[in-house]
Amino acid sequence: MTNFEWMRQRILHRVIHGAVGDKTEGAEDLRATEWSPEFERLMRNRLLMGRFRYGRLDRTTDTGYDRAGSAIKRLRHYQSTGNMEHLVDAANLCLVEFKHSTHPDKHFDAVDDGEHTERTK
Repeated sequence: MTNFEWMRQRILHRVIHGAVGDKTEGAEDLRATEWSPEFERLMRNRLLMGRFRYGRLDRTTDTGYDRAGSAIKRLRHYQSTGNMEHLVDAANLCLVEFKHSTHPDKHFDAVDDGEHTERTK
């Protein structure tokens, strides 16, 4: 079974048998609701300003930044301060790391490791 087939099977199982959420929404409804245009706008604005500090996103050379570590640091700042600017910065750092990963074992292999967001209530 390919990764795609496995993921599709898992998603369908969750949609049909899962307890949370409305299972009758169509793809267009999901595309309209499962995103934040405001978050995207803030990300893009900061990426545009970041171009002057860090260079173009489409550059082909590594600039030697610890983007993953910086993203984790920003998430910790968000947890301690509540300032959502840190969320936007962390997301942008993740995007740039995805595009220009320096990890020696970088790869993309969609897996369901069983770790999901924990409910707080």
